[in-house]
Amino acid sequence: MTDSWVNPAERIGSDLHLDLDTAGGGSRRAVLGRALREAIAEGRLAPGTRLPPYRSLAADLGLARNTVAETYAELVAEGWLVARQGSGTRVAPRAAPAASPRAPEPVPVRPEPPAHQLRQGLPDVSSFPRTAWLAAARRALNAAPSEAFGPGDPRGRPELRRALAGYLSRVRGVRTSPETIVVCSGVAHALRLLFGGKALRGPLAVESYGLPFHRSVLDAARVRTVPLTLDEHGARTTELPALKGVRAALLTPAHQFPTGGPLHPGRRVAAVDWARGSGGVLLEDDYDGEFRYDREPVGAVQGLDPQRVVYLGSLSKSLSPALRLGWMVLPDHLVEPVLRAKGEREAWAGVTDQLTLADFIESGHYDRHIRRSRQRYRDRRDRLVALLARRAPHVAPIGIAAGLHAVLRLPPGSERSVTKAAARQRIAVDGLAGFRHPAATMPAHDGLVVGYAAPADHAFGAALDALCGILPPPPDGG
Repeated sequence: MTDSWVNPAERIGSDLHLDLDTAGGGSRRAVLGRALREAIAEGRLAPGTRLPPYRSLAADLGLARNTVAETYAELVAEGWLVARQGSGTRVAPRAAPAASPRAPEPVPVRPEPPAHQLRQGLPDVSSFPRTAWLAAARRALNAAPSEAFGPGDPRGRPELRRALAGYLSRVRGVRTSPETIVVCSGVAHALRLLFGGKALRGPLAVESYGLPFHRSVLDAARVRTVPLTLDEHGARTTELPALKGVRAALLTPAHQFPTGGPLHPGRRVAAVDWARGSGGVLLEDDYDGEFRYDREPVGAVQGLDPQRVVYLGSLSKSLSPALRLGWMVLPDHLVEPVLRAKGEREAWAGVTDQLTLADFIESGHYDRHIRRSRQRYRDRRDRLVALLARRAPHVAPIGIAAGLHAVLRLPPGSERSVTKAAARQRIAVDGLAGFRHPAATMPAHDGLVVGYAAPADHAFGAALDALCGILPPPPDGG
């Protein structure tokens, strides 16, 4: 006879909780036997579960050893348990509870995965630097002090805040120190802390096109959002003084999401001047700030006035959204309100990931990963642009000087039919209309927001072919 029916997780035995209810009367042996039978019949002790040695169970329950040994023997004789030399005492396989006569619960139907993943905001997860990340984790854990594994500091680990302060200063022109950095799980989490915790209050000016998820976070915090007009130079920040009651504005100045392009220098200055004059605050979402291709790097707006700009960033595009790590660089007066909103202990960002990221940055691996990714994504962007020029020259890509996506301008009135065709072909891609603020007054444009970073290298060519297959013909039919 074999042990093939035994759950491998139970081969070494386990602690056992039993409810020794004496209400049914009887000796201690009878009470213990009744508790074991009920646990087996109800399925709390599954077939193959190894029971503790009778000496251990007797000590745990405060019973005599003979009482437990005799109870085991009785249940073996009745067929509830089986005992084998060298294998201990286990729940018998035929002791499983009878199947419930109730109809089975319906299994939720999961949506079929896309054949081609061209959604914005996703990096190529197959390129995650596993070897370098694992090496950084080993170094970080070996070097970490014991206190690092106690209750987490809501500011975030000091090792990570020091690494971020140096990196952001060097690469993005951010003016900060570790004391004004608070680690979070991403930009959405930062918005929840800032507005849900009442460190800031609405109404909030936002760009007419942006992430609907961020708007939903703000809606949940009961923050009214007021759209700013967009053009080829980014958000018209000169509109801010006319917005009554608005004392904060959320911008994507490095690469406007989703339409692309940096915020014009004059509009950067106008936004900072407005914040200074009104006592307001700018929230700078440094979306795709690391990935630029055809232009010089654009430094963070935060560098113009650290006391009037909240700088927000994360790893979701540069490394992986699964890491759930982000950061806020805060003006001095907002540090304590954000920490109060966050609580006394870190509840979102794991310490081991924070320590690993700190080492990953300090060792130079993060810079090397960004450089490799920048070249890979630039090559993909070039392939997309070249293919459109050959097969759909009437579809103009915009916002392609930086970032991980392009907006394809479509003929007026064609966006809905194109997104329906994409759904039929299982191409995951977004229509531009889904990013438009409901109260926006600027003219609407038809378009597709195409993420060229997400597909693995071997799947990228097929994804582009499928994309070209759903694009509308030229307006004149030529």
